[in-house]
Amino acid sequence: MKKTLIVVDMQNDFIDMALGTKRAVEIVPRVKKKIDEYINNGCEVIFTRDTHTDNYLDTPEGKKLPVVHCVKGTRGWEIADGLYVDGCKIIDKPNFGWDKWNEEDFEDVELVGLCTDICVVSNALIIKSMFPNARVSVDSSCCAGVTQDSHNAALKTMQMCQIDILSDTI
Repeated sequence: MKKTLIVVDMQNDFIDMALGTKRAVEIVPRVKKKIDEYINNGCEVIFTRDTHTDNYLDTPEGKKLPVVHCVKGTRGWEIADGLYVDGCKIIDKPNFGWDKWNEEDFEDVELVGLCTDICVVSNALIIKSMFPNARVSVDSSCCAGVTQDSHNAALKTMQMCQIDILSDTI
């Protein structure tokens, strides 16, 4: 069975820059270990990057979250040092969820990354909807939300939608 790891938005701005949190910093070593496990087992790893332009504050998202972040070409937009593995696919997505996952061929897909309650949950639900027969899971120990409460709420939502939650209790 083809296994895929999707590393969602492990970018500097979400870890320790514009929108960073202590919990986001804490998960980096676990995410690195997970990436290494997938690569060492010959599995596919896909990275996503939240990608905005200089006019971010003029966008609908920017008006609701007026913190400039993940502007293409900036340090904050880059995947955190030590996480990216050469040859892995990178998807630059302009919003929370990527609407072209149907171009992939998923059988068993696991998601990790940031933020549990925004981009992880959005992509997990999109993938589960597009691939109803695929096993979709999220390793909660390799995710961080905006707050612990919103992280837990997102995990519960995904679990209710038949996404397997690994690691943390919810």
